[in-house]
Amino acid sequence: MSTSISLQGKVALVTGGGRGIGKAIAQRFAEAGADVVIASRKLENLEAAASELAGLPGRVLPIACHVGRLDQVEHLVRETEAQLGPIDILVNNSATNIGQGPSLNATDEMLDKIVEINIKAALRLVRLTVPKMIERGKGSIINISSVAGLEPQPQGLLYSFSKAGLIMMTRSWAREFGPLGVRCNAIAPGLIKTDFSEYFWKNDEYRNHLEQTQPIPRFGQPAEISQAALYLASDEASFVTGQTFVIDGGMTA
Repeated sequence: MSTSISLQGKVALVTGGGRGIGKAIAQRFAEAGADVVIASRKLENLEAAASELAGLPGRVLPIACHVGRLDQVEHLVRETEAQLGPIDILVNNSATNIGQGPSLNATDEMLDKIVEINIKAALRLVRLTVPKMIERGKGSIINISSVAGLEPQPQGLLYSFSKAGLIMMTRSWAREFGPLGVRCNAIAPGLIKTDFSEYFWKNDEYRNHLEQTQPIPRFGQPAEISQAALYLASDEASFVTGQTFVIDGGMTA
């Protein structure tokens, strides 16, 4: 697939890159010429994705990493830099959605887990990659949030709070890093048809409600998120920072 936006010569790191939105973003970046590391816990998923994306203008390199473990995150960044070079684009896409249900049933363990994956991993990766971006005077951070970070997801207190937190981190980083040449933006997808969201799209009642109320009456596809990520990663978005791009078929309208 051809694209008018070029990421030639850039290195990107995409967490949760073995499937779904992360894989679609990695594909779009590699089509635009970037070398991309995809990371997640399951190496077999990563290797299958990398094999599928082989032959694109940019390389796609799989590196297994549990983003909730500091030592593994540090290894991920070291390996990316060693094999591809300094990281120009960071996509914080890994997420979990445990604790679905009444808020009074949320436990300390659920809270710790959702913070570890959805919040702390992004903080750690920014801490490990942004100093070198600042040294070079350029870089782009893209945080994959959710419409649940803008409006509470029913029965989804922990997920909603974590995605709202990621949006505020985005705005804070944009203010702090913007004068130093590093941009930071977020994407807030609506319901995208992936394995991660199958709890919703396999629910007939929820699907019928969406089709009756959402202006674009269908589920989104991962590729529809990846195009926004490509724009935000590129020099075409050189005047864009601190923003949350909502891609939800009009759900929040």
